[in-house]
Amino acid sequence: MRQNFSRREFLVSSLSAAGIGAAGIVAAGGALQAAEGKSVYYPSVSLPKNLPTAPVAIERCRSYEPAKLRDALDASFKLIGGLKKLVENKSVSIKINVTGGPGTLAKLPGYRTYQIHPNLLAALCAALNDAGAKRMTVLESQYSPKAPEELLAAGGWDIKAIQSAGGNRVTFEDTRNRGTWKQYSRLKVPWGGFLVPAFDVNPSYEKTDVFISLAKLKDHLSAGVTLSIKNLFGMPPTSLYGADAPNENSLSYRGPVLHNGKVAIPSGVPQEIGEHVPVAWRYRVPRVAADCYGARPIDLAVIDGIETNRAGEGPWAVKAAPVAPGLLLLGYNPLCTDAIATAAMGYDPLAAHFAWPFPGENHLRLLHGVGLGEIDPKKIEVRGLALKDAVFPFNPKHEELEIPTAYLAHYSSRLPA
Repeated sequence: MRQNFSRREFLVSSLSAAGIGAAGIVAAGGALQAAEGKSVYYPSVSLPKNLPTAPVAIERCRSYEPAKLRDALDASFKLIGGLKKLVENKSVSIKINVTGGPGTLAKLPGYRTYQIHPNLLAALCAALNDAGAKRMTVLESQYSPKAPEELLAAGGWDIKAIQSAGGNRVTFEDTRNRGTWKQYSRLKVPWGGFLVPAFDVNPSYEKTDVFISLAKLKDHLSAGVTLSIKNLFGMPPTSLYGADAPNENSLSYRGPVLHNGKVAIPSGVPQEIGEHVPVAWRYRVPRVAADCYGARPIDLAVIDGIETNRAGEGPWAVKAAPVAPGLLLLGYNPLCTDAIATAAMGYDPLAAHFAWPFPGENHLRLLHGVGLGEIDPKKIEVRGLALKDAVFPFNPKHEELEIPTAYLAHYSSRLPA
């Protein structure tokens, strides 16, 4: 049985057992109040005594040198039970994080700061090839009409080296629209959605046996942290969720639709749930991230914390600056993996909504609240480098992240009090 299908089947069956199938949602709001005084909607859930959990591997890795990366990956996979069982004779799709396209931060290339490093992708493809994967498709939504290979090469990536590392079974696909597919795939959120009940997406996200999120270890202006789950915010295509949607040639930003709801989702695409959610990015961004993970479960989370940046997700963040935690984290339960990664950043993954470091709702708590996994580091097994030895404080002074003025128009609507 395909790994991603069994994971999706588990989500549906477990959530149905908890009484929150798409047809059975009831509002349980009241924990938070919107600025306009209405109760905020949350699914009503009866959680099992023991939530799903899986070990998280942490390896110390301070170099992107290919051999050292491969050694660190191999050691990590060994710690969590190996890779072959997951991918042998299967198709694999890898969602990468190259937000913003080619660029620099503090005179360093994006792949050494705010984007995943191409050498890590190459090492992962080599590991997948050696484990018997039959093909690998690298996915990302771009803001350019250029082919992914051309755009990434402009950012300093050696595309041929990546393809060679994967046994020449690696292809790239821009998922900003449906591409060469005849129609979109509709992926439903098992609990009916925190904001939307389903997403229409490029079929590459559905028509694969295994789905991997290759993410960066970073702060985020509106989500607090951006790790393997927040990486899926790039899954909804701009052709349907961009400001000028529907438009198969769209290069527009998703902000007006997904961040602040100023532009409606186009007709024919699943609409927002009818229950009350404030029209403010502090609620919408975390909920979209959580719904994306519900719609497209991740089979393997790999987080690049070797070199990255703090104080935001990219060079547009006013205080963004390079840091080098020297960490590689991975695990088969992405929620557990993201929780440990959050703790490794010096943060509390259990933090309440709107509590530091989360400027809005804590999307980890949202997913924990519908039973998808543990987020308490004390209840998650860490293998390899001990968590206490891995901690690299990203924001030890609890400084508020500064959203640049140019982006306020995208992020802001009716902010909660």
